Amino acid sequence: MSNKKILPMGVQDFEKLVNNNCIYVDKTAYIYKLVHDVAPFFLSRPRRFGKSLLLSALKAYWEGRKDLFAGLEIEKLEADNPDAWHPYPVFYFDFNGKDYSKTNSLEEVLDSHLKDWEHKYDIITDAVSVETRFKNLLVRVKEKTRKRCVVLVDEYDKPLLDLINDPELQEHNKSLFKGFFSNLKSCDACIQFVFITGVTKFHKVSIFSDLNQLIDISLNKEFSALCGITENELNTYFSEHIELLAKSQDLTIDECRKQLKQTYDGYHFYPYSEGVYNPFSIINAFYAHEFRPYWFESGSPTFLVKMLRNNSFDVRKFSDKTIYASESVILDYTGDSLSPTPLLYQCGYLTISEYNRRLQRYTLSFPNEEVKYGFLNSMMPYYVPSAAESNGLDIFTLEGYVEEGDLDSIRNVLTALFASITYTSNEAPFEHYFQTVIYLVFTLLGKYTVCEMHTFSGRIDCKVETEKFIYLFEFKRDESAEAALRQIDEKDYALPFSADNRKVFKIGVSFDSEKRILSDWLSCEA
Repeated sequence: MSNKKILPMGVQDFEKLVNNNCIYVDKTAYIYKLVHDVAPFFLSRPRRFGKSLLLSALKAYWEGRKDLFAGLEIEKLEADNPDAWHPYPVFYFDFNGKDYSKTNSLEEVLDSHLKDWEHKYDIITDAVSVETRFKNLLVRVKEKTRKRCVVLVDEYDKPLLDLINDPELQEHNKSLFKGFFSNLKSCDACIQFVFITGVTKFHKVSIFSDLNQLIDISLNKEFSALCGITENELNTYFSEHIELLAKSQDLTIDECRKQLKQTYDGYHFYPYSEGVYNPFSIINAFYAHEFRPYWFESGSPTFLVKMLRNNSFDVRKFSDKTIYASESVILDYTGDSLSPTPLLYQCGYLTISEYNRRLQRYTLSFPNEEVKYGFLNSMMPYYVPSAAESNGLDIFTLEGYVEEGDLDSIRNVLTALFASITYTSNEAPFEHYFQTVIYLVFTLLGKYTVCEMHTFSGRIDCKVETEKFIYLFEFKRDESAEAALRQIDEKDYALPFSADNRKVFKIGVSFDSEKRILSDWLSCEA
């Protein structure tokens, strides 16, 4: 059998990963710090970010599986500890892989877990409620084993997030959790260690309100790289795969590293902390030898997109770094807030880009190109339903016209896009659509697009660059295209490009807010 480490495609079980000779990015130094603390912990990270593998490794540690940690950092750290590797009773709650849209689905999951453990420890109970059975289990198991219990909870919030559009059933599950997990406080004398993970932190759920000693390490400097892959870890564990990907894509090693960073890096879970790569996308990219939006394609942000649209959220904020939040906003999700910011951050679509210590204010933005272009592309159908591939109104068709310098076709596509939008009195005002569609269309054209670009004399609405052309757009609402073109000239927006060999187009565009159409277009060469 080859000793070559293989990529852990789809592997979330620590024992399976080790026994199948998979690459494991050694996070056991963090595990050592956690297990030698007395506090119960909570960690919020986006989906598919390594939370399940982390809990699986914690489970293996508390079960005394020293053999699985051979050669890892924790083996050295525990070398002189006579109390290490003693097995403890572990209760691992996994809320993944279940449809919670039906009544009593959560009760069924809890009942299944409890039955397994009651059978394992030969505990007979006449209790009916799952919360009472859990309490009895903690107490009786400690009595039988003379060891305190370890409680690990993976994706506790899935039974709540799945029910965003069913508030009645969601409230039922919250109430059930309140009684069930209140045992973590009342049975503290029976518990050795608690670790809970999720995507969001529902502020009004008992886990957080009743279990007031729970330590939230989601925004903790020491554990900011607990999940995800750092630059150093990428180079240490995946250097061979970087070379293979570079060869497959006809790139140099440095070019490949740069593209990996732009596409998958950039998550920050503490101000000014080292960025981490999305592990799901990185492993899939190495496996397929392709740069694709693997993480984004694995789950749709439909609910969040609808939330942005219904609340007339200014999507330009995604790029101009004007989405601000306090610590309490990005850590807690109340479930009744109209603001999409907490969920956008906690679900991984936004990350920390800046922090103002004096104001205690976080600035949030897209972490990388995978998320940026994936998220914005997913918004297009909700604002412009006709913008589908193969009908001449998609981004790829428009991009082709831009590359060719075909001004008439560019105008026709933009005119058709706005003409295809339907409105009702209950929807957002035209100004919101006008701003949003322009931003989405031109941002999705690619990295050579800059919206609201600052110049020495002002700020032009949009600049688009290709190998042969530079387009300078000025958009007006309820004013003439002539006025827009005149502003380009009066502000000398084309002057910075006078020495450029490419052809420069000045384009004035007018939108009629009453008719809700692109009403006028004038263009000329600079």
